[in-house]
Amino acid sequence: MGTEARLSREVSQRTAFAFLALATVITLTPVLFIIIYTIINGASALNWEFLTHFPSQAGKAGGIFPAIVGTFYLMLGTLIFALPIGVLAAIYLTEYAKDNWLTRLINTAIMNLAGVPSIVFGLFGLGVFVLTFHFGLSLLAASLTLASQALAMVVTTSREAILAVPKEYREGSLAIGATKWQTVGHIVLPQALPGIITGVVLAISRAAGETAPILIVGAAFFLPGLPQSPFDQFMALPYHLYTVSAHVPGMPRSTMWGIALVLLAVVLSFDVLAAVIRIKARQRK
Repeated sequence: MGTEARLSREVSQRTAFAFLALATVITLTPVLFIIIYTIINGASALNWEFLTHFPSQAGKAGGIFPAIVGTFYLMLGTLIFALPIGVLAAIYLTEYAKDNWLTRLINTAIMNLAGVPSIVFGLFGLGVFVLTFHFGLSLLAASLTLASQALAMVVTTSREAILAVPKEYREGSLAIGATKWQTVGHIVLPQALPGIITGVVLAISRAAGETAPILIVGAAFFLPGLPQSPFDQFMALPYHLYTVSAHVPGMPRSTMWGIALVLLAVVLSFDVLAAVIRIKARQRK
């Protein structure tokens, strides 16, 4: 009877592993196909001129340098606005706010905020930052709009990282006379920092690929120079790719896929960075 039970458990375990492996393969196959297909079709367009020159002939010639720079400016602006607000909000909700109906309502609202369509954030940015605050169609308005969208992920991941720190660390710090803020700043945050950074990096990488919000609040198809201030318009890879693909007749196929490949490389580089940070953090722990 014991042998039969053991064999039954082994069969069940192997069957479960097989289904899990199959699910993993099914999940990874479309991703790998997209990456490989983009590389095959876009690699021929990549050269020094394509990466460092300004576009010409409605994007059919020249390069995409302003779009690359504009995308990094946009990611930097999103990081500047989303990181401190999101982390401080997560600290307050986790360490200071009382567990009552209002706190639970706020947490639910934050989680639901992550599911709001990006075009809605674009309309929000247009109404608030462009028209109400008079920032105009600008890099600043676009950064604030994407930061509003990224806040939900930053707050949620930061909150989970802080909650993952064992309570014994807090109790030990308080027991030796440290204040609440000293405990949070010197004990909790250093332990939660890898998880916080991972969530922030993933939020910024998502912002780098957004098209609908920046389409409304400041992205331009072509500019003669790079933005000189936060109140200037800018070019960005997602919007540039959308425009040359949908609105420029006769656009070379390799150019479109080359832009897609550069954008994919930017987004994937941040995803890889998040994975490296997570692995390093686990090794240290």
